[in-house]
Amino acid sequence: MGEIINVKWMDEMAFETEVNGFKIVIDAEENVGGKNRGPRPKPLTLVSLAGCTAMDVISILTKMRVKPDYFNVEVSGELTDVHPKYYHTIYLRYIFRGKDLPMEKLEKAINLSQDRYCGVTAMLQKSAEIIHEIIIEE
Repeated sequence: MGEIINVKWMDEMAFETEVNGFKIVIDAEENVGGKNRGPRPKPLTLVSLAGCTAMDVISILTKMRVKPDYFNVEVSGELTDVHPKYYHTIYLRYIFRGKDLPMEKLEKAINLSQDRYCGVTAMLQKSAEIIHEIIIEE
């Protein structure tokens, strides 16, 4: 049947789940009946995407013997205006710092993640346009 994750109701709009042995509480804002005790589910989708592709990219770059001094993936999403609201466009910014970072290798690692390895990208591309850019900071 595959991986099973339980999302157990605590009270009001709060739920507790355990993922890979780590407990997470998700909740809603107070204006919709929650107590703001944890993140909302939708942004966790963006976390999953950024985490998946970030792990791919750093793994691929390590194999290419490219080691940035700093690496961050910034993600944002634009929601539809009507229900069910979902991210129709997602922006990924791959931000690097370091000396002699070869752009062609950075691009190759990111493209491999986006086109071949990141399962979260593969799922989300079915409903959202995913746009990315590479930034090398000094």
